[in-house]
This record gives sequence, structure tokens and C-alpha cells, in this order.
Amino acid sequence: MVVDGISVLTVLWVTGQIRPLLSTSLIKAIGIGAPQILPPLAYFLFPIVWVGIMIFFSVYDGHKNLRIVDEFTNLTLSSILAGITLAGILYFTYRDTSRFLFISFALTTYVTLLLWRILARILYWGRNNSMDHTQRILVLGAGPVGQEIRNRINEHAYLNINFTGFLDDNQQKKKNNPEILGSLDDTRALIKDSQITDVIIALPSRAYQRINQLVQDLQDLPVKVWVVPDYFQFALHHAKVEDFLNIPMLDLRAPALSENQRMIKRIFDLVFGILMTLFALPLMGLISLLILSDDGLPILFKQKRVGENGRLFTMYKFRTMVKNAEQIRRQVEQSDEKGNIVHKFQNDPRVTRLGSILRRLSFDELPQLFNVLRGTMSLVGPRPELPYLVEKYQSWQRKRFAIPQGMTGWWQIHGRSDKPMHLHTEDDLYYVQNYSIWLDIQILVRTVWIVIRGKGAY
Repeated sequence: MVVDGISVLTVLWVTGQIRPLLSTSLIKAIGIGAPQILPPLAYFLFPIVWVGIMIFFSVYDGHKNLRIVDEFTNLTLSSILAGITLAGILYFTYRDTSRFLFISFALTTYVTLLLWRILARILYWGRNNSMDHTQRILVLGAGPVGQEIRNRINEHAYLNINFTGFLDDNQQKKKNNPEILGSLDDTRALIKDSQITDVIIALPSRAYQRINQLVQDLQDLPVKVWVVPDYFQFALHHAKVEDFLNIPMLDLRAPALSENQRMIKRIFDLVFGILMTLFALPLMGLISLLILSDDGLPILFKQKRVGENGRLFTMYKFRTMVKNAEQIRRQVEQSDEKGNIVHKFQNDPRVTRLGSILRRLSFDELPQLFNVLRGTMSLVGPRPELPYLVEKYQSWQRKRFAIPQGMTGWWQIHGRSDKPMHLHTEDDLYYVQNYSIWLDIQILVRTVWIVIRGKGAY
């Protein structure tokens, strides 16, 4: 925080000094006015506002920014908001401040904050390598939980995390897995011999008493002890420890989005949802008249869908099928070669002539903008599924409900109706695991091109 504050202050002072030094000919050539002196209050206010916004975006939370891409994403978002905020402050206070000076300051500050972080990471990695600050991790339990931990450690080896091996009492596992270095009774000896820094207990819940004994046995050793509950496979996305009435509890349905991410996503939905609705209202009025003249009422099709955390809500669409479409659904449903129900397919006899055009252009989805404004849906997210299909989900598929469901999403830009969503849940899980506001913007832009092409829409 101190380095960032000094960086903001330094860049502000340097740009303020350089601005008057521009030659008169250059000033005239690029069309900027006479140099303006920055108000003294700016040197106090700018660093506080910029650093404060970076605190809000968790830029200084080391646990959330282990990966360089996470840190730079948070830094970019906070810098954009800081620039907009400071520009607004100047607009309502010191409007005579040079716009050229401010833009130069904002861009230079962002690059400066980015560069010193790259340098800091290089120095940090170099120091850890030279001083052998490697975390050596021993995993107790070679079951599914332990295997998942090993995989995660190997994926993050660049963080100087080393997987030493497993300890497990199961004789059959020992024969088939060379990474098992012995039984649980060998824990203390192996910690001392291999200079273990962290012990992760990943035993099944039935070994509760054994876990208690191991924790007690390791109390006098200089190692960190972590216990992974054998419940994470039941979590919608990830489990989180919460303090409830001063009692620590494991929340198996902790939301996938942090409070900051949820707030930013909601603001994004409201701003762009309102703009899109205003532009779409004339078109929606025309479509309503066409449906009314072609097949009468009702104009809208209302259907219960499964939303975030499994809650049901009413989703709106323009009606594109005959009025008794739901009653004859079972008569026209098709199955793939594996026996999975495919509820959306080409040449569905229930789709009206006008409905096929609306579907091809994706205009039937426009009323879902009202769902977005009400907060029951988001512009971007996993597609809300039908309840009777969700009943057939396997437990891992339900993790797609860890975030708000959306009008468009990762699944839609990778196949749409050509890839039935209940058969390709992994696309939605990718979005859940990799969510960012930039991914939302990318998906929205790509959705426009997908809609224009009309591929996979029926």
C-alpha cells in the first residue's frame, strides 16, 4: 500500500512538472490548452482514493492473488474505477485541470503499478529459490481427496510448493501407488527426515478418531497441519468456514462469487441491462404485435427454471410454440444414442412459423432482460435449466447453480442448441471456475457474432 501510494504521488508530481515543459508548438499541434497547475489537494486526495479502491478490489489480499493473472485482473479493474472516480472528482471541483495531464497521469500510474509488481514477483521467486523457501507437503490419505490435493499441488508447482508423497494404511493402495511412502505410523519420522513444512490430513470421515490422534501427535512438531473435510464433493462450488453464533461451521453452499464480485456483476447487469432494454423495447413491441396477429394470446411464455442455489424462478420468453406445447412435450421428445433426453431439436413440430424466425435470430430471449433487471437472472452465466432435467443431474452437475444463471454464457458461445446444456455441464463449470467481469464482456461480444451467424439456434 505504501509503495502504491508513493507511486501515485510520484507520477502525479512528475506529470505535473513535465506538462508545462511541453513546447508551445507541440501544445498547439496536439490541440491542448495552456498548462494548468494541479490543485494542492490533488496530491493528498489522489493516492488515498487510488489505494482505497485497490483495497476494495482485494489487490492486497495475498491469498486471492497467488496467480499473477488474478492480481493483474484486480489491479486493472481497480485502476479503471480509480481513474473514473478521480476524473469525476475533478469534473465537479477543478474542471480547468488539463485533460491531457490527467490521462497521462492515469495511464502512467497504471503501468507503474503493473511494472513494480512484476519486478517484485521476480525478486520474490529468486529469493525463494536461493534461500530454499520451498513448502514440502505430506498428504495423509491417498484416497480421492488426497489425489485431488496432489493434482492441485502439481498444478501450482511454480509457487515453490513441493508434493513429497502420501502416507496411507491401506495395503492395496500401497501396492498400486509408488507415491505412498509408508503408513500413518511413519508420520513423525518422515516429517523429520524430509523436512516437511505442511501436513495435510485427507482421510475419510469414517477415520474421525484417527484424525484426532494424528492432530495430537503432531502438536510438538514445527509443521502446519491442515485438515480437509471429506465433504467437499457435496459442495456446490467450494466450502467456506463461517462463524455462526461464535461456532465455526463449514458452509457447503458458499457462493462462488465474493461480495465484491457479486456487487460488480450486479452493477454491470443493471447498467447494461437498462441500456439494452431501452434499445430493445420498440423491437419487443413489434414482436408482440406479430405474435398476437399470427397466433393470438398469450404473447409471453412463462416457465419455471432452476436458478442460483437451486431456487425456482419464472423465466420469460416470447412464445414460439403452439399453445399446448407443454402438454404434448412427451410425445415429441427425442433421445440421443445414450438414452439421454434431448428436449430441444431441429424441426420440432410444436414451433410456429414465426417462432422459428424468432429463434433463429434469438429474439425470443429478449423478455429475459426483465429477469435480469429483477435480479432473478444475470446477463452472463450458466443457462437456467428445466426442473425435470435437474432432477436427473448427477451431484457434480449441480455445481453449475453456484452463481446466478444467465441469458448467455460459455455454453451458448460454444454450440448453443447443437450442444444440449444438460449434456455439456462442463462448459458451465468452466465459467464458474474462471469467472471475471472481463470474461463476461468477452462472452457478450462473442454472443453478438454467434447471434448474427445464427448457428446452432433452433
